[in-house]
Amino acid sequence: MKLLIASDIHGSAYWCRKLMESYKSEKADRLLLLGDILYHGPRNALPKDYDPKQVIEMLNGIKDEVISVRGNCDTEVDQMVLKFPVLADYAYILEGKTTIFATHGHVFNTENLPPMKKGDILLHGHTHVPACKQFESYTYINPGSTSIPKENSHHGYLILENRLFTFKDFDGNTINTFEF
Repeated sequence: MKLLIASDIHGSAYWCRKLMESYKSEKADRLLLLGDILYHGPRNALPKDYDPKQVIEMLNGIKDEVISVRGNCDTEVDQMVLKFPVLADYAYILEGKTTIFATHGHVFNTENLPPMKKGDILLHGHTHVPACKQFESYTYINPGSTSIPKENSHHGYLILENRLFTFKDFDGNTINTFEF
């Protein structure tokens, strides 16, 4: 299965449209969203073309292909308008003998680890900064932000296919890879 993984859309119709274009051109089987879908949050400036209603329409159009976890800016009212589950704090992805713990990052993160076995992967957004860091017992991966990248990072997403994570920008350029 080929997953396109993205985080922190924050209601940007412009960047959600870019995400949808990438999802189609990548021919991914599922879209995994790591939270903060509609609201920009009080600490962030409005992202380009902030229009949560358009984001709702785009994502609901592929509702059967979306897997999502709750971000710190996602609430019950978001679940009322989105036609796929968005309020789970985490999801498990099993890839061979490796478990990928997918979450937003505001609860479980490198400072507050979920239960994981040696070799597992902690996958989360929240920081708006792409990351791929190996620790002694696990690997931490972050796709960065779709709409509001921080620390001079790129607008982008991840592809997971055949035990390979590929970090990409919205021009389709590969930024980094990690095989496990």
